[in-house]
Amino acid sequence: MGEERFFPRTTFAAIPEDYARFEQARVVILPVPYESTGSGRAGCREGPRAIIEASEEMELYDLDLECEPYRVGIHTLAEVMPHTGDPQAMVERIEGVVGELLDGGKFVVTLGGEHTLTVGAVRAHRRRVANLSVLALDAHADLRQEYLGTPYNHACVLRRLLDDGCPVLQVGLRSATREEHELIRQRKLPFFSVSAYRALAGDPQEVVSGLSEDVYVTIDLDVFDPSQMAAVGTPEPGGLLWDEVVGLLAAVAREKRIVGFDVTELAPRLGPFANAQLAARLVYRLIGLAVAAPGGS
Repeated sequence: MGEERFFPRTTFAAIPEDYARFEQARVVILPVPYESTGSGRAGCREGPRAIIEASEEMELYDLDLECEPYRVGIHTLAEVMPHTGDPQAMVERIEGVVGELLDGGKFVVTLGGEHTLTVGAVRAHRRRVANLSVLALDAHADLRQEYLGTPYNHACVLRRLLDDGCPVLQVGLRSATREEHELIRQRKLPFFSVSAYRALAGDPQEVVSGLSEDVYVTIDLDVFDPSQMAAVGTPEPGGLLWDEVVGLLAAVAREKRIVGFDVTELAPRLGPFANAQLAARLVYRLIGLAVAAPGGS
């Protein structure tokens, strides 16, 4: 049948088919519509699809990077089927899928869904990348030992990474329990509240120098101020702005090797379409910084 009569299938950024085939693609988009341990407003299971659909509205030339990141090849995978009965089993499923993709030479971009998926993605990377550190952009500490009956809750993500022995540096923190704050102090965990980050006066070198050469980036979208990102289940006032987030990511990409990343917690029905567009543009920008721009991995 004549293909000109039909819209192309939905793929990230609606890129030309020659750049979207799995075999040729350097980057794969892994959608994970998982939402089983959430404690705020629901809806992030719809996040991956919303990000991909919003990305089809983007122009493919990135004015700031002065390149077209899609030319490295971006393939959009089918959604990972959730394992709703056991959060640990879901983490293990994600670790297995991401590991297979890494072994195939792909740069993996994982789209959530809830933040719990990060544990599986980071574990897959740590098995293959020595001296990996994690840059976490998040409004919440996520350092609980367990929450709502499981240690694999979205509120426990960074605690699981620390227990795995993975160094974590957090930026954007502005909400924590007393116990989490005491853990940060006792272990002298590196973190930057929004005010502490802004005190760097636009020079994020102190953050960058705290990371290893190989970095995994995890972004919970509630790191943004609700004026720019309302579509999250647990919004917090006083967050970072777009230019601050992408400026930090650019600084990291200049001096370190970003080996993978995820973007999580978009609940598209809780905010305007512009929120999904922000998430999509963030994914595309980070692909450009990590892979497509000069010096990218």
